[in-house]
Amino acid sequence: MTSAFAPGNISCIFKVIPHPDATRMHSLGMGFTVTEGVEVTVSDSHETEVLFNGENINFPTVRAVVSRLTQNTDVAGIKVNLTSPLPLGCGFGLSGAAALATAYALNELLQLHKDTESLAMIAHVAEVENRTGLGDVCSQYHGGFLVKLKEGAPLVADRLPIPEQPIYYRYFGPIQTSEVLGNKEQTLRINRAADIALNTLRTLTDANAGVPVTNSVQGSPELFDACFAVSKQFSVESGLLGDARVIDTIAQIEAEGGVASMIMLGNGVFSTHPFAGAEKTKLVNNPARLIK
Repeated sequence: MTSAFAPGNISCIFKVIPHPDATRMHSLGMGFTVTEGVEVTVSDSHETEVLFNGENINFPTVRAVVSRLTQNTDVAGIKVNLTSPLPLGCGFGLSGAAALATAYALNELLQLHKDTESLAMIAHVAEVENRTGLGDVCSQYHGGFLVKLKEGAPLVADRLPIPEQPIYYRYFGPIQTSEVLGNKEQTLRINRAADIALNTLRTLTDANAGVPVTNSVQGSPELFDACFAVSKQFSVESGLLGDARVIDTIAQIEAEGGVASMIMLGNGVFSTHPFAGAEKTKLVNNPARLIK
């Protein structure tokens, strides 16, 4: 029995980079990892089964990771036990976290001796092939507040110097990632909006190159506010911001002098300011890891 953990990821902006090769298909954009995530425990079993918070679940992304890592072995099956306080399908990147943590744990259990980059790519490919995500694994592999600007490199990201700090969120319901990724017209609109946002992110990234990330929450509030502004504009221009509850909540936060945006992809809101009905988490710089 072996365990691993991968953090949840709040995605703020994304652009779909299509490619027939799953190792080259990914997303560009911006997002950050949070304290909560997915803890995975794997153990030998007579057949493969996946549980989420104690309940059997159909989780093809995790099963794809298990299939890939157990091929050419004499393993009959793997029991994968996933636990998380965060909800599935609400924009916290839990499928990516589950896939990555499963890869780390299974690599250790079976003594496969694969490096973490190879394991992250296996998790990323499982996400792409099952249409459950395009960029969360990259963020969870590195940890922190990240901007992805390099096309054709799914695991490459730049870290912005935004310190660890409290984040407040509220989710109202899921958005099916597979439905969005499968809608060509919607994807085109998303990518057009993302191109505008990415130009701003490149400017912000260049302006902050080499600036260290401090643990002081005083770090760079102006930079974080600028990132929120870009994210909010993207959510509007992409057409993804359509849920009245999300729209009203963002408006209420802004009326009180705060900044907020929509969680991608989920009908949820995140902010640096407390607001009615919000849960509290924390932006963290910790990547996925084995649990000893």
